[in-house]
Amino acid sequence: MTIKFNLSFFATSLILLLVEIYIAVYLSEGFIRHTFGDFLVVILIYCLLRSFIRTKPIYIAILVLGIAFLIEFLQLFNLLDLLNLRNNKWAIIILGSTFRITDLVAYTLGVIITTIIDLKTTV
Repeated sequence: MTIKFNLSFFATSLILLLVEIYIAVYLSEGFIRHTFGDFLVVILIYCLLRSFIRTKPIYIAILVLGIAFLIEFLQLFNLLDLLNLRNNKWAIIILGSTFRITDLVAYTLGVIITTIIDLKTTV
C-alpha cells in the first residue's frame, strides 16, 4: 500500500458527492433516495479512498463494505439516539436513521460492481 494521488478517482468522487448532495436535498422518498443513494455512497467512498491509497482494489472494497455495514448495523441499535443526534438533519443524512436489509444489498452490489470495474480497468 502506498499513498499516491489519483486524479480520475478524485474527480469521480467529487461528482458522486454532488449527486449524493442533490439526492439528499431534493429527494425525500422513493427508490433513488432510499436505495440508489446507498448504492452510490459506497462507490463514492471507494473512489475517495482510491484517490489517495494505491493498493489492491479488493482491500479497498472490503474496507468500504465493512464501514457501510458497520454504520448500517449501528442504526439497528439507534446510534443517533445514543449520540443525542436524532434531531440533527446532517447526522441523519450522513449516518442514516433506520436499519434496512435492502441497504446492505445496495452497499454490497455497489462495492462488487465498482471493484469489478476497477479490476478490469487497472489490469
